[in-house]
Amino acid sequence: MMELRKAACIGGGVIGGGWIARLVLNGIDVAVFDPDPEAERKVSEVLANAEHAYAKMTMAPPVPKGTITYAKTLEEAVRDADFIQESAPERVDLKQKIHAEIDQYARPDALIGSSTSGILPTDIQKDMQRPERLFVAHPFNPVYLLPLVEVVGGEKTSQDAIDRAMGMFQSIGMKPLHVKKEIEAFIADRFLEAVWREGLWLINDGIATTQEIDDAIRYGFGLRWAQMGLFETYRVAGGEAGMKHFIAQFGPCLKWPWTKLMDVPELTDELVDKIASQSDEQSGMYSIRELERIRDDNLVAIMQALRGNRWGAGQVLADYEERLYERAHGVAAETAEEADYSKPLKVVETSVQPEWVDYNNHMTESRYLQVFGDMSDAFYKVLGIDQAYHDAGGSYYTVETHIMHILEVAGMEPIYGTTQLVDADDKRLHLFHRLYHGRTNELLASAEQMMLHVNTKESRASVAEPHILEKVYAIKAAHDSLEKPEAAGRSIGIKRKG
Repeated sequence: MMELRKAACIGGGVIGGGWIARLVLNGIDVAVFDPDPEAERKVSEVLANAEHAYAKMTMAPPVPKGTITYAKTLEEAVRDADFIQESAPERVDLKQKIHAEIDQYARPDALIGSSTSGILPTDIQKDMQRPERLFVAHPFNPVYLLPLVEVVGGEKTSQDAIDRAMGMFQSIGMKPLHVKKEIEAFIADRFLEAVWREGLWLINDGIATTQEIDDAIRYGFGLRWAQMGLFETYRVAGGEAGMKHFIAQFGPCLKWPWTKLMDVPELTDELVDKIASQSDEQSGMYSIRELERIRDDNLVAIMQALRGNRWGAGQVLADYEERLYERAHGVAAETAEEADYSKPLKVVETSVQPEWVDYNNHMTESRYLQVFGDMSDAFYKVLGIDQAYHDAGGSYYTVETHIMHILEVAGMEPIYGTTQLVDADDKRLHLFHRLYHGRTNELLASAEQMMLHVNTKESRASVAEPHILEKVYAIKAAHDSLEKPEAAGRSIGIKRKG
């Protein structure tokens, strides 16, 4: 998998800004070239929204942020980059000119992507001297959250460039979809255009408003599409007989004149004004940045729900978290000794979510237990316990927990947690968690937990697998030199004199 350290983004608008945010929040230094004098302000606002979303999306320790520099010329931006992503306006002549210039100044081994929504990569390659490293990398807004990126090669694109690009995008939490045959608008935008055309007709003919169309999507099939897509949804709709039954039952209606997909209404001033006024009535009470925050919060919640079932975008998020833990704690080290366990492990980093607070705007008791439980789960990941291990019947169960509340913390305040392995044997883990304020580093709460390894298929205590115990004892050996937490082993009670 390609290790990406430096990138360049040509264009810092909605899509370019999203690329910059995703790259920077994955620890990659980004050089930006955009002649727009407002580019730096726009990018900083997109990055602020992205950081807000990432703080809610995962509790895994983030990688240190990359840097952003604003180059005065395209040459300055691309010359040291491992990867260049162009997000210029959708004009083939402009993209050809930009990519010929990128090709001239970029390193010979640099990968080059274009954010185009529909221009063929073969056309973009036209004036390049090294066209084999150019591919379309078509993302979806917001780029820093939605995992899909369509990767499309042109006639002169090499398989090596495609392979490297697929691995690179996966490493930054994306789901690369290789579109193996060039086609205008690729795959996803073909569907979006069809829905868009039909929406225009419904408004043009006075059948529905912008809000009614959006309601039909978000309260109905949009929810199904978010987790099963099109064909799997219809497979389920076919019942026990499956897809063939669905096609036999609903196929004939395709011959009925329901849609106007082969035509599009003329975008007259009257129709444009009608759409704009309906949209203003629907959403005009919010600023664009407020709508972006609302959208991001909703997307994070959906992705987290899907992560619980390891389904769709949730599987991509779960895999991304695994890589974050690998980077943070040497989970991927070939031997336990290669990882650094010399201090309590920083296992979560997030902020206090609005839904976690009580009427005093303080984090509630139940959420402390949730966070400490997430810290235990994160520690299991450090040990190498993954879904395959659970599927085979191995797991740790919590048998005792003692929480101490020390200081309150308000909503949206940053927090992080560390875990110390106080003791362990072949079946048990004695953990001590500490929760800190992310800015002041003040200790907010602690939790002491005892875990028992079990065989879930036989419902009994069992010895952990050797590769898990190797990590357990490596961490224990390192943590034995740490000072034992003062609160460890305490019991609850009122001390009385005499």
